[in-house]
Amino acid sequence: MSNGQWYPPEWPARIRALASGELTAVAPRRAATVMLLRDDTSVPGGPSVHMLRRRTSMAFAGGAYAYPGGGVDPRDDDHLVRWAGPSLDAWADRLGVDTAAEAQAVVCAAVRETYEEAGVLLAGQTAGTVVSDTTGADWEADREALVARELSFAAFLDRRGLVLRSDLLAAWARWITPAFEPRRYDTWFFVAALPEGQRTRNASTEADRTVWIRPGDAAEGYDRGELLMMPPTVATLRALRPYRTAAEALEAADSQDLAPVLAEARMKGDELVLSWPGHEEFTRHVPAAGGPVPSTDHGTTRETTTGEQRTATDGAPHE
Repeated sequence: MSNGQWYPPEWPARIRALASGELTAVAPRRAATVMLLRDDTSVPGGPSVHMLRRRTSMAFAGGAYAYPGGGVDPRDDDHLVRWAGPSLDAWADRLGVDTAAEAQAVVCAAVRETYEEAGVLLAGQTAGTVVSDTTGADWEADREALVARELSFAAFLDRRGLVLRSDLLAAWARWITPAFEPRRYDTWFFVAALPEGQRTRNASTEADRTVWIRPGDAAEGYDRGELLMMPPTVATLRALRPYRTAAEALEAADSQDLAPVLAEARMKGDELVLSWPGHEEFTRHVPAAGGPVPSTDHGTTRETTTGEQRTATDGAPHE
């Protein structure tokens, strides 16, 4: 049975065009996404993660399950915001960016997108507190202004006198959209625990459904072909499975490798091979010039000329 890998039918043609020099890669836009966790001690199996399903009408990853996230707003690095947690220099070192301002913009994007799409705000009146209620007409007006980019997140924090709680976040992974994609993102994945008193809601116009689901259950749904996902989503879900609590996952974040993962497309005989270094389960083989390629390699997925997905015969999960 096919798994739930998001794989647009136009990818093979774009890969061929990139390999032949007919396609020029666009520069990736910086982005951030947050794996928001909550504990449920009444049921064994570790914390749940908040996921949303992107509307099928979306140009990028329509129908796929993902985490709240989006692009960096350049306005969020134009002045210092009130800050709690590791210093901006420490964040710059961890994220692999050159300046404190760049680090602030990436972390602001993570916190802002979580608020915009899930209604959860990782900020408080002081360095030791967290907002307990973000409901009400005034909060919603500010959230909509953020979504419309009428208000920068830095300005939002200032006007409400809030401290950004960067200590409630931890960087987990970094993935860059393949060079053949027309919309490219250099995305940092963060992990955070749902603050006490706050609740998630589907506040995003980009999603038609939100769920709390255990990482292992979500990964198994992908393996069965029931949940559509992109490679970084599946990889991070699998990495979260060993942790019994949200706190354990946060503590483990510092040991995670933030080296960027970038898909590679290369020629191998009469086919193109698409792979994500360090994540062999996502490898794909694409015919270079039209004919169907018989499946012989284990642990990979091959494409027919119509783009229809089929898996290798070993039954292993693929993306």
